[in-house]
Amino acid sequence: MSSTILIVDDNRDNLTVIGGLLKGEYHVRVANSGERALQVAVTQPIPDLILLDIMMPGMDGYETLRHLRQIPETRDIPVIFVTAMSADEDEEAGLHLGAVDYITKPIRPAILSARVRTHLALTQARQQLANQNARLESQVRQRTRELELIKEVTMQALATLAEKRDNETGNHLIRTRSYIEVLMRGLSTQPEFAVQLDPLTQELIAKAAPLHDIGKVGIPDAILLKPGRLTLEEFVVMKTHAQIGADALTEAIERVLSSHPDNEHEQDNRYALSFLEIAREIAGGHHEKWDGSGYPNGLAGNAIPLSARLMALADVFDALVCKRHYKEAFPIAACIDIIHQGRGQHFDPAIVDVFLANIDAFAAIADSHADPVLK
Repeated sequence: MSSTILIVDDNRDNLTVIGGLLKGEYHVRVANSGERALQVAVTQPIPDLILLDIMMPGMDGYETLRHLRQIPETRDIPVIFVTAMSADEDEEAGLHLGAVDYITKPIRPAILSARVRTHLALTQARQQLANQNARLESQVRQRTRELELIKEVTMQALATLAEKRDNETGNHLIRTRSYIEVLMRGLSTQPEFAVQLDPLTQELIAKAAPLHDIGKVGIPDAILLKPGRLTLEEFVVMKTHAQIGADALTEAIERVLSSHPDNEHEQDNRYALSFLEIAREIAGGHHEKWDGSGYPNGLAGNAIPLSARLMALADVFDALVCKRHYKEAFPIAACIDIIHQGRGQHFDPAIVDVFLANIDAFAAIADSHADPVLK
């Protein structure tokens, strides 16, 4: 398909001469004023190149070019000034406004033809480069999405591996992640939490949440799968899953650091390290309590990472609201009362307040992702 060239000149003879030189090779359109040129330029077929006279009554070429550069459909069309004004300052003014070239009258056919071919070729090359860049960017985005999906599926598989060993948890991973997302949205609106819960951190915490019980892979089946309540001695062993999970993720962090000693792929490493660090915080700290009576390290207050404090409430609520072999599900009202009683003792008071303000959301999550009826 031939390129379209718009010729703008108030002189009919000039339109005829220039059009005659080009029409055998290109699709030629004409306009006899700047005002008319603006109308023609936005109608199909959109010009690939504009040859623009400067000295025209009404809107001159300079003003016409200014308007062309302000219209989305025409701002990138190359414009060559074709004029009898041959002073250096005239050429400089035209080029300053964004013209790609400057041809003086009287027209020399060979010069006109060569300049037109050159700028059409440059435009085509720029478009091909832009298309190639767009394709590459699309491929990079697609590859990034694929890698993110692979990472998320891998992390989910690891988390599910731990949960599948405990056959009573069912949709626990989905529910606790959803509870945490509700809590983060509420907390992030409060000035004291807004910086800690920026969008990227919220995303990382949500993705890391399913790994909170990864340490269960280190607990003997006789204890992990016991159908009744644990003895005191068995519970002591069960509690070690928090430290086991934290240690495993610490080792993962050390491997990431050692795999690229020269900071190769630094941005990717930073994201991976942030994810693993948050996962370690959650795995190791979700049984810590606000008053310092939790485990494994007896941390208290803000010394407990925020991600772990969020999981502490989500995990306890889910344990209360769901049926287990050793207990019936608690009514929502009883769950609310227990969480409220733990405010400032087991749980961060600010997180409890957000929970109390979002009870309906918690109840809806528990209902929509309920476990199959246990027999």
